[in-house]
Amino acid sequence: MERFSGQRVLSTLFILTGLLQLSGCVTYTDVPAGTRKSITELSPPIVERQAVVVPTLVPEPPPSGDYLIGVNDVLAININGRPEFAASAATIKGSRVDGNGRVHLPLVGAVPVAGLSLTEAQTRIQDASRKFLQDPWVVVEVAEYRSRPLYLLGQFRASGTYYMDRPLTLVQGVALGSGFDATANLRGARLNRDNRIVPVDVYDLLTNGDQTQNVWLKSGDTLYIPDNRNQQVFIFGSVKKPGPLPIPAGGINLAQAIASAELRDVGYDFRYVRIIRSLSTTRGELLVVDFEKMLRGETLPFQLAEGDIVYVPRNRLGTWNDAIAEILPSLQVISAILQPFVSIKYLSD
Repeated sequence: MERFSGQRVLSTLFILTGLLQLSGCVTYTDVPAGTRKSITELSPPIVERQAVVVPTLVPEPPPSGDYLIGVNDVLAININGRPEFAASAATIKGSRVDGNGRVHLPLVGAVPVAGLSLTEAQTRIQDASRKFLQDPWVVVEVAEYRSRPLYLLGQFRASGTYYMDRPLTLVQGVALGSGFDATANLRGARLNRDNRIVPVDVYDLLTNGDQTQNVWLKSGDTLYIPDNRNQQVFIFGSVKKPGPLPIPAGGINLAQAIASAELRDVGYDFRYVRIIRSLSTTRGELLVVDFEKMLRGETLPFQLAEGDIVYVPRNRLGTWNDAIAEILPSLQVISAILQPFVSIKYLSD
């Protein structure tokens, strides 16, 4: 009697698993009982693959090394060594720059300093002091940096709010948070600026050393690294339960995802199941999978990856633009939990 090879057993188990999980949705009877196929006899499930790349941020020249004073910075100001000219409080060792960019000094009054270097601020305060002192000398230093916040959120070893005291690159910003921990999901890492995700590939920078992604940080930037322990995929189209699906510890394949979302009773096309896959912040793939062949045992089960967006069409759509147009309203509702590649490519204005 012919014995099963390890590969044949594995292939048969995978196919039966997908069929059993979809048994409540659709039934196929064209696979004769006892059919055996080796992995080498199975055709690939992907019938179309299209690479998609998002243009990355245009590199900027290095900023000036001089620190420019900003709102909320605290300045230590020494005028002729006379304390009556320098403001200080029990909790603030110096003079805080107010919301209008001015520093308030006893006798001298309000002096605009925001946007100036320390040398320029020193000259301006010196000029303002000439009304009270003959040939005054002035020394200005930053006692507390508070005008250029950088927010490190997620799986940093030391997440929190930091203040940049000099121009910093993305790598230097990560170093402020003492790096990232073992649960960091770098493929989903993103740099947010002005309420938008910046097209910077944090994964390629930190994993592959792509220095073209080592951009200069700006005041108010947020660097977020998500947790890899709460991964999910998304499924839409001709299903009763559209939306996110958690990925269990053993992973999830296409058959399992469709079974969990429950097919509609009528109106679906298994030959052209479409998948948007994120590879990093700036790279992704558009895949078309013939799920019908998979159910007939002609292909191996298709394993889904974190962040995959699955669309089961009602019928064969003409182009990817047509498919994305149908998915887009659903994606906009859950935009906050999508992979950054999807947000940049399909949800940006």
